[in-house]
Parts: sequence; structure tokens; C-alpha cells
Amino acid sequence: AVVQQVPCDPMGATVASNFEEVQTKVVLAPAQLLWTTEANGSVLLRMDESCPQEAITVHQMFLTSVQKYGHLSALASKKKDKWEKITFSEYYHLCRVAAKGFLKLGLERFHSVAILGFNSAEWFISAVGTVFAGGIMTGIYATNSPEACHYVANDSRANIIVVENQKQLDKILQIKENLPHLKAIVQYSGALLNKLPDLYSWEEFMALGLDVPDKELDDIISSQRANQCCVLIYTSGTTGMPKGVMLSQDNITWTAHHASRAGDMQPAEIKQEVLVSYLPLSHIAAQIYDLWTGIQWGELVYFAQPDALKGSLINTLREVRPTSHMGVPRVWEKMMEKIKEGISQCGYIKRKLVTWAMSVSLEANLRCNSFLFALADGLVLEKLRAELGFTCCSKFFSGAAPIGSETLQFFLGLNIQLYEAYGMSETSGPHFMSNPKVHKLTSCGKVVPGCKFKLANVDKDGIGEVCFWGRDIFMGFLNMEDKTKEALDEDGWLHSGDLGKSDEEGFLYITGRIKELIITAGGENVPPLPIEDAVKKQVPIISNAMLIGDKRKFLSMLLTLKCTTSTETMEPTDDLSSEAVEYCKQLGSQATKVSDITGEKDKAVYQAIQEGIDRVNSRAISNAQRIQKWTILGRDFSISGGELGPTMKLRRPVVLQMYHNEIESFYKE
Repeated sequence: AVVQQVPCDPMGATVASNFEEVQTKVVLAPAQLLWTTEANGSVLLRMDESCPQEAITVHQMFLTSVQKYGHLSALASKKKDKWEKITFSEYYHLCRVAAKGFLKLGLERFHSVAILGFNSAEWFISAVGTVFAGGIMTGIYATNSPEACHYVANDSRANIIVVENQKQLDKILQIKENLPHLKAIVQYSGALLNKLPDLYSWEEFMALGLDVPDKELDDIISSQRANQCCVLIYTSGTTGMPKGVMLSQDNITWTAHHASRAGDMQPAEIKQEVLVSYLPLSHIAAQIYDLWTGIQWGELVYFAQPDALKGSLINTLREVRPTSHMGVPRVWEKMMEKIKEGISQCGYIKRKLVTWAMSVSLEANLRCNSFLFALADGLVLEKLRAELGFTCCSKFFSGAAPIGSETLQFFLGLNIQLYEAYGMSETSGPHFMSNPKVHKLTSCGKVVPGCKFKLANVDKDGIGEVCFWGRDIFMGFLNMEDKTKEALDEDGWLHSGDLGKSDEEGFLYITGRIKELIITAGGENVPPLPIEDAVKKQVPIISNAMLIGDKRKFLSMLLTLKCTTSTETMEPTDDLSSEAVEYCKQLGSQATKVSDITGEKDKAVYQAIQEGIDRVNSRAISNAQRIQKWTILGRDFSISGGELGPTMKLRRPVVLQMYHNEIESFYKE
């Protein structure tokens, strides 16, 4: 395997001199190994000539930022239709107050504070306050069931759980008797409906620690070491129970510095970045991008409304006009569908104008052909981007799952380049980044400076398993030695389980996942993702496509149709999206609902889908890679339905179980 690495970014030296102002000689906790599975354990850091930066704690990072950016606004929350902001100095002070509150409630060293709720200033303050107080910050997905909340809170030995509102509190009240380490619950939004023992409002909680001496907190802060755990990220558990990914203080501070610079995020002394926080903070992508990078570079973070993904995000974006924006692929896809819907409802001339401008932009972006581009952009596309809130936005990131080429090309038509990032919870977020100067279509960029990667077990096509090395590599899975040893080889390389190939310039392309790789009964290896993407591209009415065929005689496919989503429940409805209705009209079909089509009720749509699949099959590299049978399911995949995880990633094992009967019907003799 060829190891590829890039030296750390040249800004490192300048920033390192700032660190010296707030730290004496860096002391690390004694460690023998690169990994541990104990909450109070410590690890050897992967410091070498390519990445020699001294390790710092979260507190040291924050203090440096306060010295540089103390007067700048840090967090903005909407209260009664007005944005209320706090500065970095106020933010730091509130984190200390929260830390004292946690100590007063009995937070023990290396026990957790679990946070359950939508993104808010209180979420951030609780997170940083936990780390200051010597605890381990643990996010719980707001969509989790009481049972799933219990697993995380119990596994992380939560002393305190911070909940958003009554709805989240109710989940914890159902399970609290079975949480032996739990000492208190804090609710940060809405009035307390019932006064219960050890339940505090946010105001009560923040008043608790006022009599805790500064020295007591400072002693705890100064005893912390950069190679100890401060954050737990629970994987969403597509198979089996979630694993607690232990991240060290160095994982957080190093990644917040280097990965964000690889993404071209600017320090506030050059230009203050503005972003909107709306993706789940219990996931590493949003947490590193919104929370930790925000502190590192002095960014201004606006908090979206809790119903952001139900439709209000666009209003927030228009108000805030971020300079940088991140979405998971499904968010970009939904935005694309919404824009297409808007275009289809325009009058004939306007529709033609928009279509022309987008084709000119796509051509210019793909082939660097600028003829007519300035006219198209100034006349049409600028206004479209303004409607999306992207007037000031220069960086658009996509991460957490692979994104389809159709979506990438659609946004290029709006003159929006989506920069892909690639990593895992176990790499503290992005290990590969694209940016305005480093990007190629369908590539997830180059390795973050200071990190390394290699491809293991490379086949004849140059495809192998992507393996990672660097300061961003996790400490281990909490209390799971076998799983940790499975993920890390004897030399300390993290095996991703993802298949990829790199080009001569070092750009990485993900081609599939080892566990998702379909091995047919005939022994043929079939990566499902390219085939699924091809079907969605050929048949624009398809929302989700999932290839089946592991240990089977031939390939089959489950399909869902594009439909509207209930703004209340976020569940897919029976109504086709306007784009899907338009597609049906062009086929001579009158269908307006999913149920008008399923069960072969609409021959025209079924024939069009078959023709699209035939076109995909005609390009298959072997007979074993052709789709033989398919069916349309009665409803689209969703988070609430269980088919998609919290970041809208397809949960293949769950889908296989849920649609067992439909799948078995393909293979009946």
C-alpha cells in the first residue's frame, strides 16, 4: 500500500506562537498505546515530522481565541423575532459558569453530561462547560426514542442530562430510574411544567455555581491533558448498538484548526465567517464545523429554528446570509427538488430563461467556457442564489454520505460548487477536504495537511480500502476492546470499511463500502452506489433506489418515488412532488399520487422506469451487474420510517429487514 501524506499548513507556525501566550510546557498524561477503551484512559499522540504541532486542550484553544476575538460576536439566537448576540468573552464566561454549575450538581471526572435537543447557544455552552469541568460531552440525537436515549446515557455514565424542552424531558423521565449515575436534569427551553427533585430550569442551573470558587474550576482545567477523552460521539448504529467514539482534547483542537483550514475557512482577523447551525450536533460533522471550528477561528454562528428542516431554514439563510454553508447530501437533494418545483411553476418565458442560464453555468463550470456566463449569472443566477440566502456564501460543503453527480451538476448550474468532505466519527470529522482551490467533480478532495492515508488490498482497478493516520484518529470505542481492535490494525492505521481510489494528483474517490458490497451467488462483487445513482439519473421521478443481490442469483432493486413531505411530521406523503407530476404529464400520465402508480396501476410510468433501467443495464460491465427485477414501494424512505439514519444516510440492513417480503418475492421460482 502506498502511503500518501501532506505536511501541515504553513499557518501552523504563526498560530503556534499565539498558543505560547496561554500555555507553559505541554504535559501529556502517561500512555503506552495509541488506543484505549476506558473513559479515564490516555493515548499516545501521532506526532511526527509531518505533524509536529504541540498538543493543546479545549480550554487553551478557547482562551487563545478570547484573546484574539473577545470583542467579536460569537453566537446569535433568535428571541421574539430579534437576533440576540453574545461576544466570545461573554461566551467563555458563560461556559465557566456552566462548568461550575455541573460541578455543583456533582459531575465526576470522566463521567458524561448528555445533551438532548436542537442546536442552541445553551447546547454549545453546556458542551464546552462539560469539558471545562472535566467531564465528557455526549450528544444524544433529538430523534432518539427513550430506549435509545437510555443506551447512550447509561453507556457514557451520564451524571447530568441537559434537555431542550418538555418533549425531550418526558423521554428521560421514562428511563431515569434505570440510570444509576444520573444526578440531575437541566431543561434549557420552555418553562418547567412540574417541579421535580433534581430538575432545574436553565436560569436555576446557571445560578447554581456562582458560589463555586474560580480556583476550584481552574485546578480542574489545569489538570486536564490533551491526550485524554473529552467528547463521545455515538455512531447511529446501522447494525447493532451504537458505539461510543472517544475523542481526545487533541483530536478536537487539532482537527478544528487543520481540517477547517483545509476547507479554506478564514480566521476572523482576516474575515469573520458566518454560518447557520442546524444539523444535529450529536453527529461529528456539525459538531466540528459549527461548535469547535467556530471557537478556533472566531466564527459567528447563528442558530436556526428547531423546525429548520421542515422548511424554516431558507428564511434563516435569507436573514443571516452565511459566508459558508454545510449540508448532508439529502439536504442538498431536497433543496434541489424545491428549486426545481419553483422553476416548474414559473411562466414559460421565465422558465426558459432560467433553464438557459443554468445550462450556460454548468457548461462554464465543467469546461471553463466563460462565453455568455457573466450575462447568465448577473441576469438570472445571482437572483436565484439570493432567494436561497447565498448572496455572501463562497463555500458550500457536503459531507456525512456520498452525494450523487446529478445533485453536484444541478448546483453547478446555479454556479454553486459543492465541496465534498470525507471522514468518519472516528477521524473527528473530515480527513479529506475540498475547497475553492482544491476540488474535482465527484471527488472528496485531498487528505487534510498533516494527515496520511493509504489504500489496502488494492485490486486490478486501483480500488482498495481507505485507511487513515493522523492526529484526528479517535482514542477507541468506549468499553469495546474487540471493536476497537477491529477498526485499528497493529500499526495503528484506522480501517474505514470504505472502498476508494486516488488519482495521480492525490484526489480521493469513494467507490463503495466493503460491508455494502454485494457479492452475488455467482461470486461477482457489485458496488451498489454507482448503479443506484445511475438509475436515479436516468429516471428523475425516483427518490431512493436500493440495490439487492447479496448471495442472490441476480440483482433486484427497491424504488421510491419523489413525493411531498408533511411539514408537521416530516413524514413522506402520498402526494407526488411537482417535479414528479410534471414527469408523469410528459409521459401522458395523469398521476398525482404515489398510490396512482404503485402496483403497476400506471403502465406509462412503469414502462418509463423500465426503459431507464434498460439504459443503465446497457452500460453494465457484466451480466451479473444488470438489474433483473424491481418494485416501487408505497412510501418514500425517511428518518421517522427508520430507513434513513439521523444524517439521512440509507440504513441498508434496516431496509432489508423492513421490506423482507417484497425482496423475497423477487427470488421466488
